[in-house]
Amino acid sequence: MDTDTRTSVLYNATCPVCSFEIGHYARYADRQGLPIRFDDLNSKARQDWGLDADTAARRLYVLHDGQLRSGIPAFLVLWAQMPRYQWLARIVGLPGIRQIAGATYDHVLAPLIYRWHLHRLRKRPAGGRP
Repeated sequence: MDTDTRTSVLYNATCPVCSFEIGHYARYADRQGLPIRFDDLNSKARQDWGLDADTAARRLYVLHDGQLRSGIPAFLVLWAQMPRYQWLARIVGLPGIRQIAGATYDHVLAPLIYRWHLHRLRKRPAGGRP
């Protein structure tokens, strides 16, 4: 991993939901000059994360100060690094809200987006981009 960047994000750029949301964060981080790197799990960069493609496609991953987080904890770290979203990290990180957000992400949103990802993979033409 690049040691010059304190925060790195691994996401699925071929997922319309993921690329829309994370693309927004990436543009914001770039405009603000924030030290956040965004890696597409469909690129060679994923190998540096030590995750296979299927595991990486199941949820968002953030590496911050040497600690790997996924799901809502990953979002909390990412939002905390961006001044515009620090309020969101504080609210979602509150006891009770964090548990509800985590359960919703883990049991509803992430599985739904992952199933949609698998459906898109089955539908893509042979030799198409993963």
